[in-house]
Amino acid sequence: MKPVNTSHAPAAIGPYSQAIDSGCGLVFVSGQLPIDPATGAFPEGGVAQQTRQSILNAQAILKEAGLELSNVVKTTVFLADMGDFGAMNEVYGQFFTQPFPARSAVAVKTLPKGALVEIECIASRN
Repeated sequence: MKPVNTSHAPAAIGPYSQAIDSGCGLVFVSGQLPIDPATGAFPEGGVAQQTRQSILNAQAILKEAGLELSNVVKTTVFLADMGDFGAMNEVYGQFFTQPFPARSAVAVKTLPKGALVEIECIASRN
């Protein structure tokens, strides 16, 4: 296993890596909060802007691993409010194309730092 780290995404806020390259063709990207790495803050606005930032963070980590969003085979989207699903889904659809990755979307009681969304993904080198 090899950790993947980039300054173009927020640093881990705990004992975990931004991503792990398994060495078996899969890269596991930790859940990405919508933190702008340049400011350390969430973007202004609501879940749409936060979804965009979370995906941009994942994209930057994948790029560091030599991959793109088109390599993503599975995502998990954590929402603080399932009522935000439509707005999240609209932005999500701007980043992923067919064949779309498999996806789970779940509502959680709270997310770190009061985020509205967090997105993790698994990408394949194959």
